[in-house]
Amino acid sequence: MVNLVGVSDETPPAEPKAQGPKTPGAGEGVERIGTRFAVEEAVGVLLLDASSFSEIERLYGFEAHRQAMSRLAALVREVVLGQLDAKDIALWQERGRSEIVLLLFRPANDTRFYTEEVSALRRAISEGIARQGNRVAYPYAKRAPAVHVGMAVALRNPTIGVETQVWRALEEARADARLNLRIAERDRRKRFLELVLEGQVYCVYEPIVEVTTKTVHGYEALARGPEDSEFHSPLAMFEAARQEGLLFQLDCLCRRKAFEGAIEKPEGTKLFLNIRPTSIHDPTFRPEALSRTLEESGLRPSDLVLEISEQESIDNFAIFREVRDHYGKLGFKIALDDTGAGYASLQAVMELSPEYIKVDRALVHGIDEDPVRQELLRALHSVAGQIRSRIIAEGLDTLEELSTLGDLNIPFGQGWIFGKPTPLSSKR
Repeated sequence: MVNLVGVSDETPPAEPKAQGPKTPGAGEGVERIGTRFAVEEAVGVLLLDASSFSEIERLYGFEAHRQAMSRLAALVREVVLGQLDAKDIALWQERGRSEIVLLLFRPANDTRFYTEEVSALRRAISEGIARQGNRVAYPYAKRAPAVHVGMAVALRNPTIGVETQVWRALEEARADARLNLRIAERDRRKRFLELVLEGQVYCVYEPIVEVTTKTVHGYEALARGPEDSEFHSPLAMFEAARQEGLLFQLDCLCRRKAFEGAIEKPEGTKLFLNIRPTSIHDPTFRPEALSRTLEESGLRPSDLVLEISEQESIDNFAIFREVRDHYGKLGFKIALDDTGAGYASLQAVMELSPEYIKVDRALVHGIDEDPVRQELLRALHSVAGQIRSRIIAEGLDTLEELSTLGDLNIPFGQGWIFGKPTPLSSKR
């Protein structure tokens, strides 16, 4: 009886030999798969296609990939052994493939097992990965990479070699996994397209506060997808938009929702609106059209700060400066987001001289205990003064950090210390 529960670097099953190894072990287990298939005359195959894990190897190396695959195997083992005996399972990972293969053995006359239970086990594995998949890729990925499970059942044909039949079943399960991937992609695109077409986006607003007076200077509009959905976070929404070729449409939708949600914005405060540099090519975002849109929402150009996101780089600073100046004449202001997170944002500070410079939380977190961060922020504050910009320190979490900003004469702060982002209106 095969009792190979665990992942090894063994090769896939081969034809049974006349004399098997005398010393029991994983190798013996793999060879005995063929014998088990010949005895039971049927095998169910479940193949987990984890090719998306290849990104972990590309970014972090072989060892990180191996650890993630081992965790995935442990999760699968946990699910499977909750429903089957160890004697019913052979589990292995083939060298060179981001796959995990389960061979499930019962006699061929156990029709319910092959017609119903193998499918139920596939669903259980998929659900287990959906629930606990985050722990598999930690700390290499923020979200668990997608894993799709393919299924096949092979009935023993004594006129065909065991190895040939098992390999055919593997290929069938592999093709089934690829089909499931395409179906999942199709369904995901349908759900995301419905989100865009039906405008299933709302905005919450995070206060930007004057450090000395603790009064609200403005609010940053932050887009959210439907709650309890895969698209709730802005990162997930915009990544889906990028994959589906709908970045332009989602960007327009988020801007519209930001204006609608800011109708009850307190008088005298600014609305900080994230834009992508390519937004300047949108006809509905041209200054005159944008002014009309603002008027419909009870806002003025002087109320709006266009916050340039680092999700896209600015390819031509000369053209962007012309656009900035045209917006500026109408009263719009410019802010650069995530300054300090990379060279591109520092170059943008030099090239554009924005009214606001938003300093990335990486420079702000723990600044009260870090003299190096203090010197960096002091230097950036000096540069900002020379180009008539004002600093907004992002990611404030503690009173100590806020106090240090005051000592450094940083004018504005933003973060959860002032409260979580919330709607400005009771209506969504």
